[in-house]
Amino acid sequence: MLEITSYTVEKLKDPFGILSGDRYEFFLDVDVPEDDELYNENGLRLKVILSVTDEEAKIVQYHFYDRSTDKYIDFSLEEDEEQMVLAFCKERTSEAEEQQ
Repeated sequence: MLEITSYTVEKLKDPFGILSGDRYEFFLDVDVPEDDELYNENGLRLKVILSVTDEEAKIVQYHFYDRSTDKYIDFSLEEDEEQMVLAFCKERTSEAEEQQ
């Protein structure tokens, strides 16, 4: 199971008003056990785009990156990990609002 060790969040601007709801960009630094297929000795960063409307919040995109080189890593979250990341991000959208 992955562990989120630090993060940043920013509310994305939609200057043309074409997207419904709000979008948030999260950068999550994550650690995983050495025996996990996601393990990377340099550490991992997970970029998440979260969409929030009146009806729901959902992850619309995510990508893993090597923390030291920022190179893309082609991995997918398991369903339980995705739910954990979604819950983590949903709880922190207000922090992006406070930065504005």
